[in-house]
Amino acid sequence: MAKRIQFSQHGGPDVLKWVDFDAVDPAEHEVQVENRAIGINYIDTYVRSGLYPVTSFPSGLGTEAAGVVKKTGAAVTRFKPGDRVVYCQAALGAYSEIHNVAEERLALLPDSVSFEQGAALFLKGLTVQYLLRQTYKVRADETFLFHAAAGGVGLIACQWAKALGAHLIGTVGSAEKAHIAKQAGAWATINYREENIAERVSELTQGEKVAVVYDSVGKDTWEPSLDCLRRHGLLVSFGNASGPVTDVDLGILNKKGSLFVTRPSLFGYITNRDELDLASRELFSLVASGAIKANVPEQQKFSLRDAVRAHQLLESRGTQGSSLLLP
Repeated sequence: MAKRIQFSQHGGPDVLKWVDFDAVDPAEHEVQVENRAIGINYIDTYVRSGLYPVTSFPSGLGTEAAGVVKKTGAAVTRFKPGDRVVYCQAALGAYSEIHNVAEERLALLPDSVSFEQGAALFLKGLTVQYLLRQTYKVRADETFLFHAAAGGVGLIACQWAKALGAHLIGTVGSAEKAHIAKQAGAWATINYREENIAERVSELTQGEKVAVVYDSVGKDTWEPSLDCLRRHGLLVSFGNASGPVTDVDLGILNKKGSLFVTRPSLFGYITNRDELDLASRELFSLVASGAIKANVPEQQKFSLRDAVRAHQLLESRGTQGSSLLLP
């Protein structure tokens, strides 16, 4: 018997329940992982709320964790019991003491990376990898805008941009978050509660604006993001923290400079073992060099049974960096 978080209907954080469950043996191509640290991601709130509905109830939650291999399925060849591993994009159920994960979703966790760092970094780090290295290849000395720069993904983006020698302008909601983003490597910050985002981007770039904006906020920043782009610029809309962008008049892209918009996700960029290995190697090389480190404030480390409180804090926009559940 093991413990996990599950939910039997979509709704607010209070639908999450701490329950007993029977951990079954891994299937032929699965690996059973004893989780040591579990990543909390904003997408988890979308699944719980029903924005991304599940197919059946009761359902587990979470797709990312780091831990130790406990058992392997009969056809598994890359992993063995005792291996330190990290995973994301797994079948729902990572908010658990034990989770069976498809072998193709697992990566070996280097000894130099702790379980907490692995769980805090993997999904967010792979997200930044595809955003900055694949969706649009950010170059040295290039200036770009990244919303929510003091969030979990944002702080990794700040560090990655600094490693690339690029100039990240980050939006933040407070002076404290501005300080945190700058410490992580942001070139400049904009407090969206006090400043006009598009006007400040224009000032910071001497009127040039930017070629790319990375936007995980969604509805609230849709038009401000477009207004920050130079002609033929690209808006990378990769999240919906303020709600999804809907009822879009495509003509606005023409009016604002023949702009481009894409709505990517990690699932579209890491679809097989080779793509996972390539992206994770690039991420872990930067972690090993010290260029990237996850910021996990002590107050954002929660016991697994406290997932309700963790989701409440996350949705209040009161978090900085990454949050974890610890079994």
